[in-house]
Amino acid sequence: MCGIMGVVSERDISKVLLEGLRRLEYRGYDSAGIAVIDNNSRLKRVRIQGKVQNLADAMQETAIAGNTGIAHTRWATHGKPSEQNAHPHLSHGQIALVHNGIIENHDHLRQRLIASGYQFTSETDTEVAAHLIHYHYIQHENLLLAVQTAASEMHGAFALGVIHQQRPHELVAIRKGSPLVVGLGIGENFIASDALALRSFAQSVIYLEEGDSACITAHQVQIYNAGRELVERVTHALTSDSEIVSKGPYRHFMLKEIFEQTKVLTDTIEGRINSPEVLKASFGERASHVFPQVKQIHIVACGTSYHAGLIAKYWLESLAGIPTQVEIASEYRYRDVVVSENTLFITVSQSGETADTLAALYKAKKMNYLASLAICNVATSTLVREADCVFLTRAGIEIGVASTKAFTTQLAAFLMLAAALCHDDRAQDVLSQLQELPACCERILKMNEEIEALSSLFVNKAHALFLGRGVQYPVALEGALKLKEISYIHAEAYPAGELKHGPLALVDKDMPVVAVAPNDELLDKLKSNLHEVSARGGQLFVFVDDSQDWKGNGARLIKVPSCGSWIAPIAYTLPLQLLAYHVAVAKGTDVDQPRNLAKSVTVE
Repeated sequence: MCGIMGVVSERDISKVLLEGLRRLEYRGYDSAGIAVIDNNSRLKRVRIQGKVQNLADAMQETAIAGNTGIAHTRWATHGKPSEQNAHPHLSHGQIALVHNGIIENHDHLRQRLIASGYQFTSETDTEVAAHLIHYHYIQHENLLLAVQTAASEMHGAFALGVIHQQRPHELVAIRKGSPLVVGLGIGENFIASDALALRSFAQSVIYLEEGDSACITAHQVQIYNAGRELVERVTHALTSDSEIVSKGPYRHFMLKEIFEQTKVLTDTIEGRINSPEVLKASFGERASHVFPQVKQIHIVACGTSYHAGLIAKYWLESLAGIPTQVEIASEYRYRDVVVSENTLFITVSQSGETADTLAALYKAKKMNYLASLAICNVATSTLVREADCVFLTRAGIEIGVASTKAFTTQLAAFLMLAAALCHDDRAQDVLSQLQELPACCERILKMNEEIEALSSLFVNKAHALFLGRGVQYPVALEGALKLKEISYIHAEAYPAGELKHGPLALVDKDMPVVAVAPNDELLDKLKSNLHEVSARGGQLFVFVDDSQDWKGNGARLIKVPSCGSWIAPIAYTLPLQLLAYHVAVAKGTDVDQPRNLAKSVTVE
């Protein structure tokens, strides 16, 4: 993985390919490359380790141009980051291929190809695909059939874009478990791993379905299903909106997205509450039939979305009285799961294309769950298409690898779900607080400069500890994740009551300890835990409700505007996001594209 772009056009497409890659940079990558068939049907390739701008510079030296081409940003999975391992990969100087995903049986295929005389120049599984397609092209002299046949022999989840110098006006693509979109233009057509890459180029897009392959020219797109039958797929209009992908006045996309939370939370909540209840139709047509039957809930997600699920567990069990189990998708996939009668299966994903989350949903669909519900930010994603019920968050495009606004809108969705499943008057209190949430967030964001001033106290630290109690423990987990993701400071989170069971051994004058302390029933117990930190010389930073009269006893108190207890986990997330952001900026890291991380994890 990570980003695919391909074009067949009547015009030179080198600049289009480069611009497409620039729009995919937010997904994270370590190398980039481009391959173009020129007007003399010669295949030319340029690859670099580093940024897309380095690729642009290298292309100027090579004078690469043509009407058919593919390009890629790579995030290393097989083989280290290097020019040698960067895409596109070639076979016999004739076929060029870009690839997202993992070919699980690449070792077996490699040995088979070596026995047939093929030589390998990289450590990647991608080169295996290129040679395998070449092998089948020799047999059939049909590029589409060669790609389809090769794909049938490859195990795993992947998407491919392929060109052949003997077919200079043709681009072939296939999707098997990894997202791929076809863009439709005038006198040109495209492929990309993300529709964002096609804005202002394509007029409409087709989201390939599982097993689909496509043969694309400048004037025609033919799509075949998994059975290799010619089919028609739904087209979706693609609007161009430069503001969506612009930083505006902000230094980084992450900061912009933090400050957008007031608006996107308003958008996510608006029109979904008909006081005194949540409109069940917000969760899809089947929700009104499914929800009254729910006796148990399983939530499966990855990363930040998993933390959203952990917070939701507290809400669902407290408000709705429904036993709730939360699991990491990559763990859920590979264990024997016991499913009780009338269990609702919930998946959570910003992109709706997270490989492990999708695989978990496919597994769940074969089991006796009552129904599946997807909480997702992308209406056209695979997760949304596969789920029985859907709640679409309205976070908008999120560019920063470290999720911010997608997370808080997921939490808003979960709180609305808990209210929808609640059968007493507390639901009205929840909905009242939800409607106050955007204003509460607006007040908290005014703390930006105060939190920025704290960043210098973290810059030279190697470790940090985050603490919370009850529903604020997953908030602490999310705060620790944000700090480690973008500042590269090792950070861990624990329930404050677990301090004595190990973490306290780490506390000294060089260990900053961050605590989340809203005004709730566990506050006094949390204070006792924090006294233990102070007694051992720990540097204590406490985000505390501004209505509290709390003497710091050596702790640095950061007063957070007071808000309702149900929305407090959402509200207290914002200052932790700001803290991580400002520490990362002070350290000089790449905030929007942190090392080794990708925005949309479409491989296992």
